[in-house]
Amino acid sequence: MNRAATSKSRYQRGSVLTAVLATVVLGVGVIVGVVALRPVTDNRDPEPSVEYGRLLVRETAAMMGPGHEDPAMRYSGTYMDCASCHLETGTRPGTLSLLQTESRYPRFSGRDGGSRDLRDRVNGCMTRSMNGRELPRDSVEMRSIEMYIQNLNDQYQIMGETRRQPDEPPPFVEPDRAADPVAGETVYQERCEVCHGEDGQGLPASTDMREGYLFPPLWGPDSFNNGAGMTRVLTAARFIKARMPLGQPDLTDDQAYDVAAFVNSHERPQRANLEQDYPDLTNKPVDSPYPPYADNFPIEQHRLGPFGPIREYYRSLEETDDR
Repeated sequence: MNRAATSKSRYQRGSVLTAVLATVVLGVGVIVGVVALRPVTDNRDPEPSVEYGRLLVRETAAMMGPGHEDPAMRYSGTYMDCASCHLETGTRPGTLSLLQTESRYPRFSGRDGGSRDLRDRVNGCMTRSMNGRELPRDSVEMRSIEMYIQNLNDQYQIMGETRRQPDEPPPFVEPDRAADPVAGETVYQERCEVCHGEDGQGLPASTDMREGYLFPPLWGPDSFNNGAGMTRVLTAARFIKARMPLGQPDLTDDQAYDVAAFVNSHERPQRANLEQDYPDLTNKPVDSPYPPYADNFPIEQHRLGPFGPIREYYRSLEETDDR
């Protein structure tokens, strides 16, 4: 792909994005605008850099996706970008921001059963949310992403208190009931379908899938796999309540809860060996959608709730152990 063609594609991508957002936010006709983006290059930088890390997060499909001209660079198994979830390349405070990520690692991971550093976390995203394979720990790509995230943390440290505040609705409050995928389908049709499509397959940026998506798929073969955090209904509901619909996040807790259940009721890529997650099953989140569990609650309750009884069961185990 030459520079002129790529620049043209990016111009079109920005125009379509502005139009769709105008439809969602204003509820009136289509307004076409222009967002200037730096052309994408398929060439790796010879040395790790913050800028290369930013490009990898923003342009993952082009830089590391399944259509890359160099098979050795096909790390992601989807044409989504990291920025599909880490909106604005993680620079916006709030849900799924990357601003403070570096300060939180290393830390214990119940899923892995041990302490994990930032590079481990990046590879967790690569193999689950991006349905791909691990980056070599010392590769230019891994070190660049790490440098980018570290740079964001440095930026956060010098930000004023006002700029640190998330511009989001009140945090999601879990309803005291099971999530309802049928009700969630209605929410999806009314509020989500305009961007993510009737079939949930998203809106590609162009006919060249290496350009990624304007709006990512939420299920199906090019979405995150069943080992990703977004397959947990509470995790998905928190993100949806905070950030969706894009530009106008105004769903109620019940709507976010139900539409998360609807999205996660569909087929998606399957990750092998999920039974090896959480060596200590008592560390498994109550809404983990795949077995095994350290309890006898049915899988459907782990997927949809209500989650109160499951939490109470584990609290009772802790109290017994403390005696």
